[in-house]
Amino acid sequence: MTDDLVSVTLDPTSQPITYADARLEDLGRTHFIGIGGAGMSVLAEMMLERGVDVSGSDRIQSAKTEHLKELGAHIFYGQKESNVHQAKTVVWSSAIKPDNPEIQAAVKEGKYLLHRSDILALLLAEHRSVTVAGAHGKTTTSAMIAQILESAGSGNLVDPSYAIGGSVRTKRGIIDGGHAGHGDVMVAEADESDGSFEKYHPYIAVITNVEADHLDHYKSAEAVQRAFQEYAGHAYGHVVACADDAGALETLRSLDDAARRRAVAYTTQDPQALEGLEGVNIVHIGQESVTDDRQQPFPEHFVLTFPAALLPNYETNGAPTFTIPVELRIPGIHNARNAAAAIIVCLLLGMRPADAVRGIREFYGAARRFETKGIVNGITLIDDYAHHPTEIAALLDAARRRYPGATLRVVFQPHLYSRTKFFADDFAAALHKADDVIVTDVFPAREKHADWPDVSADTIVDAATQQGIGGDWLRVVPDMHEAAVDLANDAKPGDVLFTVGAGSITGVGTEILDTLRQRFPGASDGASDAGRAGSGANGAA
Repeated sequence: MTDDLVSVTLDPTSQPITYADARLEDLGRTHFIGIGGAGMSVLAEMMLERGVDVSGSDRIQSAKTEHLKELGAHIFYGQKESNVHQAKTVVWSSAIKPDNPEIQAAVKEGKYLLHRSDILALLLAEHRSVTVAGAHGKTTTSAMIAQILESAGSGNLVDPSYAIGGSVRTKRGIIDGGHAGHGDVMVAEADESDGSFEKYHPYIAVITNVEADHLDHYKSAEAVQRAFQEYAGHAYGHVVACADDAGALETLRSLDDAARRRAVAYTTQDPQALEGLEGVNIVHIGQESVTDDRQQPFPEHFVLTFPAALLPNYETNGAPTFTIPVELRIPGIHNARNAAAAIIVCLLLGMRPADAVRGIREFYGAARRFETKGIVNGITLIDDYAHHPTEIAALLDAARRRYPGATLRVVFQPHLYSRTKFFADDFAAALHKADDVIVTDVFPAREKHADWPDVSADTIVDAATQQGIGGDWLRVVPDMHEAAVDLANDAKPGDVLFTVGAGSITGVGTEILDTLRQRFPGASDGASDAGRAGSGANGAA
């Protein structure tokens, strides 16, 4: 281990440092600040499964902290200096502030101080790794890859490790997003929000899209593009990217000749119409014609057309291309793209096409991605993590495909004041795809309203008015609990309701369903996705 791993002078607000020579076994007791968080808990569990002595702290007890405690972690509630005394290494994330008492103690006591991305980089380096980056779709695409490998992998593709920032819905029910397997493949989300994804050197780097988000960190769209180009350049095997997205297409075009020969673009466009991709393998996503009676439980059907040269060991009888028909349980063209990326990755890892297709059929979706929470008297409630205008537009487009003719009602909780300000016009346009929208107070996450005093839910309504699309369809109800009741009281049989956002809005789903049951006593309930998946049924939305 190099001496510079002992980073007693590290300022947690600075750019995180990669410790390429570190090894897991050198870290000693490793303490995670905020161990119950989605990103931290996954890594802590993986390290526990590898025999590392793990401790961690969080503000409150949760299902994740209790699970880690059962696995052998030492859990502290409340954050204080004494929690790190027995640790050799302390792990922090970008959400941890410099004045955190455990950060202060770690610096004072000379602990090894690592960013969470450094731990993930160490775990990835031990595997033939696949990382998935993008402004949208990385959780779903990562989960798809893991699901295909878990359900259909063989040989060295069995029992993959994965670190996904959300739970996954399977035929067996909901499973956690982290697992330390015994196979040689590891799948992980590559978080671009703070630039830490540039640390990873995967075998396969996936790029679902590149958009100007997290401008509080990057400051400009050009800086976002440069970061993705850096990330793509670190892949020592393949780059897999969506050529339907302008930013990802630009990243593909930036690759050098050697990287282009190993790169794969996937697209719904005519491959011949794509310019600037000389030398890049192109996989086409084509629509398959189906009859109505085949729509359930697979609302999306498509075919993937591969160049034969991409998989030289696959028998094509001399044809220059081969096609694979795909059935997908979750709706939306964006999910067809995500599935294409996942299947391409699995084939590049050595899986047979038939096995990859069989594996994707068992994917019921990532948690909080078009997740049906319940059906009361013909009114469906769906929860979704969408928090960027592109994601909201894709969600509502998928809903129109899945529920043609239905009235779509949304309660949306904006996430971050900065994002609300930068994308107010785009939020208004995306939400206009619904029929009835309530916007609640902004979920601040790491930001303070005092720093953005002119930003509120009204910012989106004002943007809609300025675009000439304002009206009764869009209104503000600051309190999300009141908004939930209003949404439920306005609903009619056949309507589809959505709770949308990356913050706490998911918690009001129970209130919506309870209000619907009070309105329609004795009405039959439909199963949630979790109930259907857990029973092995085929009806995931």
